[in-house]
Amino acid sequence: LILAPTELSATAPLKVAARSHGMRAATMAGFKPSMIRSLKIDYVEVNRRVDLLKEIVDQATAASITFRVGVETFELTLDLRHRTGHASGGLFPNNGIAGNLPSGETYIVPYEGERTGDPSLTMGEMPVQFGDEVVVYRIAQNRAVEVTSIGEHSEAERERIFAEPAYANIAELGLGVLDDFGIDPIGEVLLDEKLGLHIAFGRSDHFGGQVGPDDFSKLESVVHIDRVYIEAIQPKVQIASVKIIDPDGTREIINNGVYRNVW
Repeated sequence: LILAPTELSATAPLKVAARSHGMRAATMAGFKPSMIRSLKIDYVEVNRRVDLLKEIVDQATAASITFRVGVETFELTLDLRHRTGHASGGLFPNNGIAGNLPSGETYIVPYEGERTGDPSLTMGEMPVQFGDEVVVYRIAQNRAVEVTSIGEHSEAERERIFAEPAYANIAELGLGVLDDFGIDPIGEVLLDEKLGLHIAFGRSDHFGGQVGPDDFSKLESVVHIDRVYIEAIQPKVQIASVKIIDPDGTREIINNGVYRNVW
C-alpha cells in the first residue's frame, strides 16, 4: 500500500503501476493540512454516491451540458459511447487500484474518435473563467478547435490549442460529490475537483483514453487540467443543466448546479 503526498501528481504512473504490480495506492498530490477535514467524512456514503453515478454514466451514450454566463447560454455535448466510468470513492479494499485521497467523484473519458469510420460526436461550446475573463472554446470531434471569445486569456488559450493539439483534447467528464458534505475549495485541484462537475483538457490514457505523453510535443508539455464548475471557483459560469442520454431516454441529473433525483 503506497501513500503518495507528493508535490507533483503521481496519479497517472501509480494507476498504471497498481494494475501491473498488484498493489494499492492513494495519490495525494499537493496535500495540505486544510484537506484533513475532507478525510473525516463518511466515505461509505461517498462511495455509495459515486457508484450510483458510475451506473448512470456506464449506460450513457452522451451527456448534454448547458452553461449559463450572465444572460448567455452555451451547450456542450460529450460523446460517452464506447466508454465506461470510474468510481473514485476513497475506498481501496483490493489490490490493483490506485486513486486520489481526498476522493469523491465518478469520471469518464469522452470517446475520442479512435475507431475507424466512427468520429467522436463531442461538440459545442465550453466556457471557462480565467480571472475576470470567460474564455469560450468551440469544441468539435472532442477537441477545442477555436476560441471564440476576445481578451488576453482568450488569445493565450487560442495560441495554446494550436501550439499543443494534445492539450486541446477533452480528456474527462468528472462528477464530484463532496460539495454536499460541506467541504469548501482550498485552491488545490486534488480536493477542488471532487466538489462538483469538472471537465479536463489534455492527457487521458491513465483514465482509459487514447491521448498520452507521446502525443505532446515534449514531456514538459504533458498536462491534464481540470476546469471545476462550482461558484467559488468559477462564479461567472453556472451549470444550468446536465442531462444524461442513454438507450432508455434522457435524464437530468444536475439542475442549477445541484444533483437531482440521483441519490
